[in-house]
Amino acid sequence: MPLEDELGEALRSAGAAFTPDPQALAAAGERRGRRLVARRRAAVAGGSVLALALVGTAGAWTGGLIGSGGGGEAASAPALPSRGAVRPPADGPQERAGTGAVTAQQMTEILKSFVPTGQFTPADSRGTDDQAPLATGLVDDGKGRAHLGIMLTRIDPAGGMSKEMTTCPDRKNVAFDSCKEEVLPDGSRLLLIQDYDYDDSRRSVKQWRATLATPQGYLLDASEYNGPQSKQARPTRAEPPLAMDRMKALVLSDKWRPALADLPPAPSESRSGTSPEEDAERFLETLLRGYEIPVADKGGDGGYGYVVLDDGKGRSLVEIRVQRRTAAGEFPADATAQPGGVHAKVTQGPVGENAPGVVRWTVDTQRPNGERITVSAYNAPKQTGPASRTAPALTLEQLKEVALSRHWKEAFGR
Repeated sequence: MPLEDELGEALRSAGAAFTPDPQALAAAGERRGRRLVARRRAAVAGGSVLALALVGTAGAWTGGLIGSGGGGEAASAPALPSRGAVRPPADGPQERAGTGAVTAQQMTEILKSFVPTGQFTPADSRGTDDQAPLATGLVDDGKGRAHLGIMLTRIDPAGGMSKEMTTCPDRKNVAFDSCKEEVLPDGSRLLLIQDYDYDDSRRSVKQWRATLATPQGYLLDASEYNGPQSKQARPTRAEPPLAMDRMKALVLSDKWRPALADLPPAPSESRSGTSPEEDAERFLETLLRGYEIPVADKGGDGGYGYVVLDDGKGRSLVEIRVQRRTAAGEFPADATAQPGGVHAKVTQGPVGENAPGVVRWTVDTQRPNGERITVSAYNAPKQTGPASRTAPALTLEQLKEVALSRHWKEAFGR
């Protein structure tokens, strides 16, 4: 669907090439974090919970930080070294990288310690001189090669992202086998989820993730696959290599303390009022009221919102994505000009082989200052089907009315 890979394409497709750009990915991941809960979870190396590429993972720590491995389950979140009072998040732009006290090689070596000797091949890593320190690699335990990675970053401890990043997604948007939320004694939030790289569990590589958000604003996000890479890859084994208790131990390990402590605070999430990219669900509902079609279901998070319409002829999913100031080069070159300098691109067609019989109609628009509104409708209650009717409940003209509504100019304040 349009924009569902807006990070992976720009960052959310880095996995296949094993060449992530962590600075771009980290910035995009922060912006996207608030709206991930209700959306399909992208993969590590194609989008983790932060949609940051984590594809691979070599050095040695001094001082004995690497111990006997990471197989055991920790009891609580990493006890971070004291640095005095917790520094408040900065409200303005700032350099988000650390000092480089922890190198890329050291990041790799820590991750490697969680895998039995001789079973890990490093693929990529970044130290704390980068704003998205990470370590990734391939695990080969004789049952088939598999991808494993972890990313560290900072978030605003007073913001809502901590909860959003550790909340189980809506099954209507994300196909998963198991999802568990846990609040640890120190107030840290933990998410353990077994889902898929794509929504269609019949075809997709499995993705198991452990995400930890601490009260100090530290975020650790680990992912593994039952294949050597994510998107458009084939499984090479029945399950990812690490059991979920070991994935939990990975993000809870004290071994990451020096790297976490070297990262500067994140900017504040606080804003006055509610912007459309933060509450797309409510704005979509408002715009659809005039059509008087019963709503069977609704949901969303941040810049993504959806409703399932039921006019008695079969349920139909309608979804909207709202982005502020997208780059001009990201919008389709063959879009047509509309009044007020708005450009629009209309597409109609099948979703693809993962959703036989399902069609999607989309109106994608961009305003002169880069604000982008994308509205899609399906002939099914879910993106992956099954189809419940021959065409979506909304016509193309109605989709255009929603996407081109003057409401957006008022909502954005210009």
